[in-house]
Amino acid sequence: MNYLAWTAATGGLLLLMSLSYGWINRTPVPIFGVYLLVGVLCGPWGFDVLRLDVLQHSTLVSRITEIAIATSLFITGLKIRLPLRANIWKIGFRLAMPGMILTVLGVMAIAHYLTGLPWPISLALAAIIAPTDPVLASLIAINDARDDDSLRLSLSSEAGLNDGTALPLLMLALLWHNADGALSTEKWLHWLAVDVVWALVVGLAIGYGLGRLIGLIATRFRHSQGDVAPSDFIALALICLSFSLAMAVDASGFLAAFAAGVGLRSAELRVQQKNPVAEEQEENPPAEMMVNPHLRHAIETRSPLKSVGLVIGDALSFGDTIERLLAAAIVIVLGITLAQHWDSMGLILAFILFFIIRPLAVYISTWKSSYSRQQRLLFGWLGIRGIGSLNYIAYAYMHGMQGADAELMTNFALTIITASVLIHGITVTPLLNFWSRK
Repeated sequence: MNYLAWTAATGGLLLLMSLSYGWINRTPVPIFGVYLLVGVLCGPWGFDVLRLDVLQHSTLVSRITEIAIATSLFITGLKIRLPLRANIWKIGFRLAMPGMILTVLGVMAIAHYLTGLPWPISLALAAIIAPTDPVLASLIAINDARDDDSLRLSLSSEAGLNDGTALPLLMLALLWHNADGALSTEKWLHWLAVDVVWALVVGLAIGYGLGRLIGLIATRFRHSQGDVAPSDFIALALICLSFSLAMAVDASGFLAAFAAGVGLRSAELRVQQKNPVAEEQEENPPAEMMVNPHLRHAIETRSPLKSVGLVIGDALSFGDTIERLLAAAIVIVLGITLAQHWDSMGLILAFILFFIIRPLAVYISTWKSSYSRQQRLLFGWLGIRGIGSLNYIAYAYMHGMQGADAELMTNFALTIITASVLIHGITVTPLLNFWSRK
């Protein structure tokens, strides 16, 4: 197929998905499952018109997935309209820290004893497939800033925070693998101080500080100038600045992008605190709900709330569009590359992870919390894997985890990701409907 044929095929697919989105939502097949099927049909298992390998194109896969994850994390943080003292952050921390560590330990042990993978590569596999994906988890994440469902909020906060645990553990696996033996005390201390403590604290501080500062500055400028022009680039600027600045100082770029969204939302809360709405209106509605972006020139620009509402609304609109496009493209690539990396043993590992390790780890980590048993069981099941795991696979390959065992690990991981996209995607809607009724 030539360039024009591929362009027409892309346009046809986008048109078909746009027109049939409502119908797909009424079927048990998730939207990402359709994209996965498209990739399989394009690859060696289908019409064989495309051959892509995530390992051979690891640099490209790493960069594209970084953009998708950073964008998704920023939008996730922006939608969580709760103060930092809210209880939802405590449960998110439990799921992303102790829950994640227990999951990694369980997967590492099973992978080593069941498949014979060396301990460092078993740890890498566990770190790759343990975190809940921030992109594909949009199926279960909060819909907008008004969504106060505790289940959705908890899973959204987990998806935003769990890179702070998973990536350092993957880096530890790489250090262990490349050391060809026991790690020295110096490397252990460096990993703990820089890759864990520094990366988490500084990444969160950079992102939150930038998001809050730029949000307040943008609101003041737009209000003082009476500006109602689109502000999509503010979201792009925050994502790029927070991610790049954090990475430049060896901090977590993903956590910085998430914190930037939280910081921008905190700026909106600050503006609303200083400029309360009229008594007859809904109490403290999100500022973006108070403006119509399609009627910009009719908006009262003398209101700081309207100004910050335009900033938040444009950021959400821009981020959601970019997130959907990148997610569709990457899941299609997953379907294409699956033919080169399918392994049936991965299905056994997926079953153990989905039905035993993750639910048990979450149940233990949420012990004595205020959540019911049903909620804790749902937390344990609704942990979809996806684009974040693809990024970690590429990262591991680029940093020296290569060879027969590493390729076998990649096969297991891609098989588990595919199973998660399908199984979790099919079950998420019935479970959320059940939870809504409860």
